Amino acid sequence: MAPTAKHRVVIVGGGAGGLPLATRLGERLGRRNRADITLVDQNATHLWKPLLHEVAAGRMDADAHDLDYLAIAHWHHFRFKQGSVTRLDRARRELILSEVRDDDGAQMLPARVVPYDTLIICVGSISNDFQVPGVAQNAAVLDTLHDAERFHRRLLAACARADARAAAGHPTGVSIVIIGAGATGVELAAEIRHTTAAHAAYGLEHLDARRDIRLTLVEAAPLILPQLSEHVAEAATELLRRLDVNVRTYERVTEVTKEGVITAAGEFFPGDLVVWAAGIKAPDWLASLDGLEVNRNNQLVVGPTLQTTRDPDVFAFGDCAAAPWHGAPKAGSIVPPRAQAAYQQAKMLYKTVRARIAGKALPTFHFRDIGSLVSLGELSAVGNLMGRLIGGNLLIQGMIARWMYVSLYKMHQVSIHGLLRVAFDTLGRGMRGGVEPRVKLH
Repeated sequence: MAPTAKHRVVIVGGGAGGLPLATRLGERLGRRNRADITLVDQNATHLWKPLLHEVAAGRMDADAHDLDYLAIAHWHHFRFKQGSVTRLDRARRELILSEVRDDDGAQMLPARVVPYDTLIICVGSISNDFQVPGVAQNAAVLDTLHDAERFHRRLLAACARADARAAAGHPTGVSIVIIGAGATGVELAAEIRHTTAAHAAYGLEHLDARRDIRLTLVEAAPLILPQLSEHVAEAATELLRRLDVNVRTYERVTEVTKEGVITAAGEFFPGDLVVWAAGIKAPDWLASLDGLEVNRNNQLVVGPTLQTTRDPDVFAFGDCAAAPWHGAPKAGSIVPPRAQAAYQQAKMLYKTVRARIAGKALPTFHFRDIGSLVSLGELSAVGNLMGRLIGGNLLIQGMIARWMYVSLYKMHQVSIHGLLRVAFDTLGRGMRGGVEPRVKLH
């Protein structure tokens, strides 16, 4: 009798959900030769996306935190294939990947075909500029590590130019406008305030970071952090004002020019640097993925099992999926695009793959909102936790909230490396802290 072919699981997207899922499936199924697990990503390395604002501001050196997919695949018994998805053939159950070229344009990898039995798509989200004039030409986004590092270089250059003007006795300053006061915009504003002060301490002798770095946060909604509770928004607003961040709500941006930002109310905010963080959508290519159903934000529409509506062999989760929210308090809406949702969905899909291989019924997804935390710099954070023991929400801020925020990243690391490796890595970084600058200076 011929041996039964192993079940082929292909995961597209090595982000906050995809990489832990591939790691766990590789450890439990790949190691035991019960399934072939393949992770596909357009990049060669992984960085937890919620850290991009720290890279952009300069508090984190991405080279010290990014992870090599090939090494992780080797350690955890799955395969990694680099490339962008160019086409899906659902009839043949094949994924077609683009060729990969190096920085000089030479081909590294040819176009390839990746067959699957179960396809899981978790490619995250990108910025949605809502076709506002001038955004694409004049505003930075923080979708990728490349975006964050490019903004960091521009920030350093702007500060250096301002310092040189001050040294020559001319009026100086750097005006930074951040459009969108969701988590990314709020966190970026706070980080820039802290890190530019550190930059000045390391050699910008004529620049007063508090006075000369002018930060404006622009939001169309009545409150910042519009997806979170009102008391979290108010607490975060007060903390930002203590950092001398100009918070402007009820300001809908209608145009971004080379000189700054124009709003529907006729306000003009001058900006040497402008960041667009006002909305997200799933990548555009999902809308043409062999007829799979998407919503207006390009999210793949999925059912309670996270199977796409038009193909039971294709699953989607995370920011790129419109998954139904079952049960209170928001029955009938879709699960919000948060890292905690992707993490919970990844845990369920591990069980899903095992059930498919065993021919059993698939589990259904029920999102449990455990609250949100927003970082406001090295020593502070603010957020709310769902306090089941007290029958409501619990507002936390300060050092406790910051510690809990950092712990979320440690949990992500543990899901990939295991507790022991993360503990030793954390200890090593702590010991190196005294011989490294507080911020990245290049």
